[in-house]
Parts: sequence; C-alpha cells; structure tokens
Amino acid sequence: MQQALEAAWPADLPHTDERQLGTAGRALLRADATGIGRARWPGYFGRSGHAVAPAFAAARFRIQAAIARRDGGPDRAVVHLVWAGCDRGGTYTDGRITDLHFTRTTPMDTTEKGGGLAWTWQPHM
Repeated sequence: MQQALEAAWPADLPHTDERQLGTAGRALLRADATGIGRARWPGYFGRSGHAVAPAFAAARFRIQAAIARRDGGPDRAVVHLVWAGCDRGGTYTDGRITDLHFTRTTPMDTTEKGGGLAWTWQPHM
C-alpha cells in the first residue's frame, strides 16, 4: 500500500519535511483514533479535559501507509494516511483514508539545522 501511495503522488517536499510531517500526521491520527497522545494536540482536541471516548482500540489500530506532499504552496502540506482499526463495536475495517493539513511555522533554513518541528496542524477549509 505504501508503494502505491508513493507511485500515485511523487515526492515534492524536502526529505526532512516529509519525515517530520509523516511523524506528526501519524501521531495526530493515532491520538484521534485511540486517544493516545491527545494532550500534544490542544488545537485539535481542545483543552477542556472533557475528551471524547476514542472510537478505536489502540491494540487493533495500525497505519498502513502515509505520505506527505505539498498542498498548494511551499508552506502548506497534506499528510495522506491509510489505516485500519477495530471500532468499539468489534468491526475491523482497513483501507480507511484520512488527510491532515499542516502549515510551516519555522523557516526552512532553521529546520534543516535541527531547529525542531517546523509544521503545525491546520483545519482544512
């Protein structure tokens, strides 16, 4: 599945950005689906402390493929994720698709020198 995604959308981001975005996208999707790591994403889940119960069991959740690509400009990107999971009702489904959008928050020259995460999640409008 990973090879099919990569063949369908050729890489168009620097390797460092693609790696950072892939890591962030996987973490955000995992937090959304399983509840694990939601505190890292207050802009996505809120700060209220009244978390919605996760829809998928952590043990039965896996990301099957992920790629990061430009999303209309050099400072915008989308992470395409294909994943599988077993919901609370016991139904297992694979091939689920999620797109998460990010905006560059740190100049490129700083991130290439190890300046930390250069991207932040953005709602898709």
